[in-house]
Amino acid sequence: MKKTILLLSLILFVASCGVKQTQSMLSDGDYDGAINRAVDGLRSNKNAKEKQDYVYLLEEAFDKAKERDLRNIDLLVKSGNPRNFETIYNTYLHLNNRQDLIRPLLPLPLLNKGKNAYFPFDNYNQEIVESRNTLSKYLYENSKALMLTNDKLIYRRAFDDLTYLNQINPNYKDVLKLIDETQFKGTDFVNVYLKNETNLVIPRNLQNDLLDFSTYGMNDKWTVYHSTSQKGINYEYGLILNFRQINITPEQVKEKEFIKEKQIKDGLKTLIDNNGRAVKDSLGNPIKVDKFKTIRISIYEFNQFKGCQITAQVDYINIKTNQLLESFPISSESIFENKYATYKGDKRASDNSYYSYFDQRALPFPSNEQMVYDTGEDLKLKLKDIISRNKFRK
Repeated sequence: MKKTILLLSLILFVASCGVKQTQSMLSDGDYDGAINRAVDGLRSNKNAKEKQDYVYLLEEAFDKAKERDLRNIDLLVKSGNPRNFETIYNTYLHLNNRQDLIRPLLPLPLLNKGKNAYFPFDNYNQEIVESRNTLSKYLYENSKALMLTNDKLIYRRAFDDLTYLNQINPNYKDVLKLIDETQFKGTDFVNVYLKNETNLVIPRNLQNDLLDFSTYGMNDKWTVYHSTSQKGINYEYGLILNFRQINITPEQVKEKEFIKEKQIKDGLKTLIDNNGRAVKDSLGNPIKVDKFKTIRISIYEFNQFKGCQITAQVDYINIKTNQLLESFPISSESIFENKYATYKGDKRASDNSYYSYFDQRALPFPSNEQMVYDTGEDLKLKLKDIISRNKFRK
């Protein structure tokens, strides 16, 4: 019984808090917030007495929201500004959606009055269609006017408007064709190429990898990179990856020899006292102790090493004005290293961690071309980072 009373008290407390929040929203003019809160409160057990406050608040909030929206539409229509067409259309949609939100809950009884709450719904289908057509016509004609310019940013505005037009009114006239046109004319096409100022040959497969921007994932909505110029495309920007220096160290093998000793158990021996006699236990038996011996190993350690470092510069240029926009230094390195060892003596004298080197052998050194290629893989990641953080058009 006590648990039931406690649960009921908790439910009433939560409901009271929700009602107060709804009242506060209504007082602040947040009519749709109050409507959403009241609808949430009425979704379960809507005919319960403790839900009556929600019904009254929902009725009041709906009336005020509807009156406000219709008044705003009237004002926007009378202003005659075509920039208001979108707001008018969206407001009619909102009026209709608000009714659809409440409709599943009806009827909502007012228990004290013996009648149902009144929600004067209207059919906004005609207004939605007419305002959508008016907005569509404006977006279409305004976009066509914007497309008369040669400004890429204005083409992008037209693209956004046409895309929105196609969302609200699919396949309107030739809007799909215009979307493709505005996207093409609003795109910055960047010509990418590589310069080699070093006295070494850059491997062809590395050049192809560095210039294959399809693997970078850098193309975005308004920027496309081409390593090969294409007909019919007006390139406004250029990206130059300029190799300034390639340093490759000679093949090195460093040798080191050292000796390690360790004592290990080598069976048992009789414990001898200072007089040279065997020490015995209480039963008269000789006491045995561990016998140790010293083992030795001579280790011959070999360390193969070869390194490569590339320094380069990424230049952003304006192709039309032949102006350098920005430069970014970039460098990368790769190292070939192999450590192995041989030994003479007792292997047990060395540390356990050294055993793995005894299993290794000398490896062939990579060619200079392979070293440059391996370094270029890291260079590619750094190039991608530079491009992602530094756009051509700010």
